[in-house]
Amino acid sequence: MALVGLQDVSLGFGGPRLFDGINLQIEQGERVGLLGRNGAGKSTLLKLVNGDFSPHGGAVSRQQNLRSAYLPQEVPVDVTGKVFDIVAGGLDSPHVHDEVHWQGQLQVEQVISRMMLDGDARFETLSAGMKRRVMLARGLVRDPELLLLDEPTNHLDIASIDWLEGFLKRWGGTLLFVTHDRVFLQKLTTRIIELDRGQLYDWDCSYTTFLERREAMLSAEAEQNVLFDKKLAQEEAWIRKGIEARRTRNEGRVRALKRLREQRQERRERPGKIKMQIQADKRSGKLVIEAENVSYAFGDKPIVSDFTTTIQRGDKIGIIGPNGSGKTTLLRLLVGELTPQSGAVEHGTNLQISYFDQLRAQLDESKSVLDNVGQGRDSITVNGKVRNINAYLEDFLFTKERINAPITALSGGERNRLMLARLLAQPANLLVLDEPTNDLDVETLEVLEELLLEYEGTLLMVSHDRAFLNNIVTSTMSLDGSGRVTETVGGYDDWQSQNQQSARSESKPRKATVSETQAESAPKKLSYKEQRALESQKKELAELPRRIEKLETDIHALTVEMASPSFYQRDSTEITRVANQLKEMQDELTQEYHRWEELENKL
Repeated sequence: MALVGLQDVSLGFGGPRLFDGINLQIEQGERVGLLGRNGAGKSTLLKLVNGDFSPHGGAVSRQQNLRSAYLPQEVPVDVTGKVFDIVAGGLDSPHVHDEVHWQGQLQVEQVISRMMLDGDARFETLSAGMKRRVMLARGLVRDPELLLLDEPTNHLDIASIDWLEGFLKRWGGTLLFVTHDRVFLQKLTTRIIELDRGQLYDWDCSYTTFLERREAMLSAEAEQNVLFDKKLAQEEAWIRKGIEARRTRNEGRVRALKRLREQRQERRERPGKIKMQIQADKRSGKLVIEAENVSYAFGDKPIVSDFTTTIQRGDKIGIIGPNGSGKTTLLRLLVGELTPQSGAVEHGTNLQISYFDQLRAQLDESKSVLDNVGQGRDSITVNGKVRNINAYLEDFLFTKERINAPITALSGGERNRLMLARLLAQPANLLVLDEPTNDLDVETLEVLEELLLEYEGTLLMVSHDRAFLNNIVTSTMSLDGSGRVTETVGGYDDWQSQNQQSARSESKPRKATVSETQAESAPKKLSYKEQRALESQKKELAELPRRIEKLETDIHALTVEMASPSFYQRDSTEITRVANQLKEMQDELTQEYHRWEELENKL
């Protein structure tokens, strides 16, 4: 039986329905990627599957006693306290039986350890990426069978995304997630589903194959629509013929025309792609930015130390590094928003800068979409052509209703599109983009990629989107959090390859002297006792994975047994015995893990 099933589900909140009779089954062990444009209803579908509300039509079936956990797109702003307490809050209602209260505490400790978190840390002091990790731990502490993740890579640095990918692969449960990160999608999904115009399409294939099949489907759909519209036009022309034709008209043909009209009225057109263009401006000088021996620190923490670089017209530079390493600070130093504490930054001639702010602070929350871009004007000039503001915003997929809406009503993706609309309305020969890809759907990302590839100016960009970096940038600046900035040619994959080669070369031992070689070549004879101990440890290490696997299986079986309501109808002595047995097994599992780590380090 499927973990979750949707049968002919419909849901709408005014306007076209988000779901128009959709069907879905999620089987145990699947990792399902959910795609769709901003506003298509992806987050709503996750909440529906999680049981947060009921559909307006159809039915949602869930396996009995299904445990699911939902990680929303945004971290709640009102969460405070110690990490341990927040993770513990993810447990089901407090245990009625004191005998098993310790079990919940042990679960929390195990999850915190597994997620590499500090249980004593204050949540409000953590970075956005670590906060998301805590919220994921809060969901996992319930040992869910189904995990629902909404844009889990948002605000994570690349190292954290790599860690999350590996963790979810090893986790082994069932996963339904929304993401715009194409590499994350490729590495994790076993199946892709897509929401489009109220319908749910099931693509049982990889992401690359999905792109090919979807393009073929959309082309076939467009051809069918052209043929349908041609036939409708012909029938409309026939019905409008003179009085004589109407007197002798075929009533069956009239009824068929009526059905054609109804079908045409019900058709939901696929929304057009976002249309973006960068304002062409006079070229900058060949030299754009020159930094020499630049240093900057916050107190005792160095951000940039003795950094020198030259940026020339046409360079497209990606900036990467862990959260908190100073990527935005480096951007601000290069564009002149911050003054170096030592060293100098010089700008070339004819430089005109447009800055995309990660925090979207340039948006005025008190104004509408229209006013944020138009700023009191009815029209703007783009590449020498006067454009009506409303028409310009429609290119960025803002409907007439949304254009006059306050920006407080916008989703994250809509805010990013608004920032792009505002940014690209200004002529620039140096584009500075700080995390432009957050919350954008994949189609909009691809359009932005094409735009930036064709851009003849200079680009500075902070991003954690590996595919975006690979497809656009010509060189990469990497910060490591210690103040060091390294530059490599190419995108993220090129940086990673060069970084790994550098690490391997640094780890190679220096060439030994003759005397050292002779000394090392002489075998160090172990005593009989040492040899026996070494062999015993090797044997123990080889057996540990099997023992750990058996313990985990037995613990899971006991946990399932104790989760049954009928378990607590047994004799109290029996309940205590089983609870103690479970605790002993979990303690033994913890010890086995410690022993495994100890032996691996030793051998």
